[in-house]
Amino acid sequence: MRESGEDYLEAVLALEQEHGTVRLTDVALRLGVTKPSVSRAMKILQADGFIHQENYGTIELTAKGRLKASQVYTRHKTLTTFLGEVLGLDAETAETDACRMEHILSAETMERLSAFVEEHKAQE
Repeated sequence: MRESGEDYLEAVLALEQEHGTVRLTDVALRLGVTKPSVSRAMKILQADGFIHQENYGTIELTAKGRLKASQVYTRHKTLTTFLGEVLGLDAETAETDACRMEHILSAETMERLSAFVEEHKAQE
């Protein structure tokens, strides 16, 4: 899956948690992209089995989509915590860098980083 697809899934998950339902317009506003861009992305994600959306209806994650979105969200939160709390970066920089890094780090690196962050929290 491409980075943008992961970003869309993460946005749908976050919006669902915040508002209960997710519309195409909500995703566009959250990600700062156009509605036609979201529409194209949702068609691809639906074809790949990550979301379900009736024509012009709300967007719902499938079980497969929820799992992938949760994985991306967890990576993002771990990286944000590491960059902000461990390295002391300001919140905006930590958030921006975490969003970039979450897509490129290997599973092994993420596992070790996650363990490090958890150990760091336990020591506080």
